[in-house]
Amino acid sequence: MDIQTRKLNLITYLAQLQDESFFEKIEEYILSKLEKEDHSEFTPFTMETLMSRIEKSEEDLKNGRFKSQEDLENQSANW
Repeated sequence: MDIQTRKLNLITYLAQLQDESFFEKIEEYILSKLEKEDHSEFTPFTMETLMSRIEKSEEDLKNGRFKSQEDLENQSANW
């Protein structure tokens, strides 16, 4: 069974779940896992860096240095 099917089965199961205490246990487990994820390698951009990236992106767009959604879909179809 592929991951997409497993996800859909889990969603269906959770949607039909009537046991409040069991649902709370599942919810607590998921939330505790999310809280424990290590995001230490991520640091917020400084305002200067953010503005610089925005300006570069706008310049790239004006000069045609970008890929469209269609381009990306075509590229990913060949993976």
